Amino acid sequence: MQAASRESYTVAAERLDAYVRGAEPSAVVSTADDILSVADLLRREPRLRRALSDPARSGEDRAGLLTGILGGKVGADALDLLTGLVSGRWSAPSELLDGTERLGVEALLASADRSGDLGEVEDELFRFGQVVSGQSALSNALSDPIAPVGQRAGLARELLAAKARPVTVRLVEAALGGFGGRSFTGALTRLVELAADRRDRQVAYVTVAAPLSDEEERRLGARLSAMYGREVSVKQTVDPEVLGGVSVRVGSDLYDGTVLRRLNETRNALAKR
Repeated sequence: MQAASRESYTVAAERLDAYVRGAEPSAVVSTADDILSVADLLRREPRLRRALSDPARSGEDRAGLLTGILGGKVGADALDLLTGLVSGRWSAPSELLDGTERLGVEALLASADRSGDLGEVEDELFRFGQVVSGQSALSNALSDPIAPVGQRAGLARELLAAKARPVTVRLVEAALGGFGGRSFTGALTRLVELAADRRDRQVAYVTVAAPLSDEEERRLGARLSAMYGREVSVKQTVDPEVLGGVSVRVGSDLYDGTVLRRLNETRNALAKR
């Protein structure tokens, strides 16, 4: 987002946090669903996106336009948050869409936080991403841009039935819709990171040839926390092809100490002789 859009989104996010502090988790989920339904509307209606982000209109005018469209169709809390959102300045219609979608996702994460389930939701999102990545047929079915989102969401709900929290399922549906313009797997990764960020944690993606023990994972997490000055949420992937050692990615930082990397470096060095 450009500066004006970031500022508008920050104000809306602060209003969301104030609302969440006084609301029941179930009410926050309902509000989140309303906001995400409006994001879907904006995705389908480019003319409406343009009208609601038009800098030639006053913020009050844009809020009035949205109220006229949504009156009686969404809850009062969602309408209040959404009119506040469109009242801000947006650098582009696409950024208003991104902001609306992000606000709905953050409301879902906030509801899980309020109910004490946010850590579990974060883990469920990551594990589902691992399951999908490990099965090419499933990955293709869920990522198929030609298949309707509703159809793919139905498949995801079947897979997650009785295995994940309702908020996790709803977030997976947001990922299937291309959250933030990303691919399905990219959207899932971003949702994991947003969940961790709400818990004031950094995500470390760790790849190993064999699973780390609980103690090994704890020690690694402690070392990374000391390095980054922030609690770290370790997400472990087992890949026998790395042969041994550990690869760790935190943000744009990559620490690759795997046997596979060392073999590749040796092979490349020999090839240059």
